[in-house]
Amino acid sequence: MNLEEQIGAIDAQVDRLGELVRLAQAAAERAEAERARALEARQAYEALQTAHATATAEAEAASAAAEAAANAAAAPADEKPTLRVARPSHNALTLSIGEQTVTLHPEQIGQLIEELANARASMTPEPPMTLPTGWRFASTKNPVMAMQKHANGDRLLIARHTGHGWVPFTFSPEAAVQLYMMLTQR
Repeated sequence: MNLEEQIGAIDAQVDRLGELVRLAQAAAERAEAERARALEARQAYEALQTAHATATAEAEAASAAAEAAANAAAAPADEKPTLRVARPSHNALTLSIGEQTVTLHPEQIGQLIEELANARASMTPEPPMTLPTGWRFASTKNPVMAMQKHANGDRLLIARHTGHGWVPFTFSPEAAVQLYMMLTQR
């Protein structure tokens, strides 16, 4: 093979290589376009999933609201919520008013008793002056007590009740004498 033939063969190979490069570039462009379409399809799918989840949540919320409205409409307008008290365990108390429920533990119950007692002390009518028939109570035997004397002669007696906590009583000198006489009477 002479030089011209070799150059011709090289030119043919270069042309063939150029054709292969063009084909490879076209294939790379098609692959890039496919990748872009796949990414767009994935983003569209994710957007549809998000829209579906949002629509489902909104439908569930609307259904719950409709059910609550139906329940409210079905209940008589003048019906007041009922207070229910339960004791699910030794150290817990559950209070339910209407559809709302809360579980209280010993510290919270003590705080509730104190707040209720303070509020009740300012309300009218006052508790009855005589013991009501059938009244249930829990008494504390030999309670821990503390006493303070005021400048006007009154005595503050604070007794620790196991259910009510610390319960304060103020006695005038006359009432203190009556209490003493009641306690020492045989």
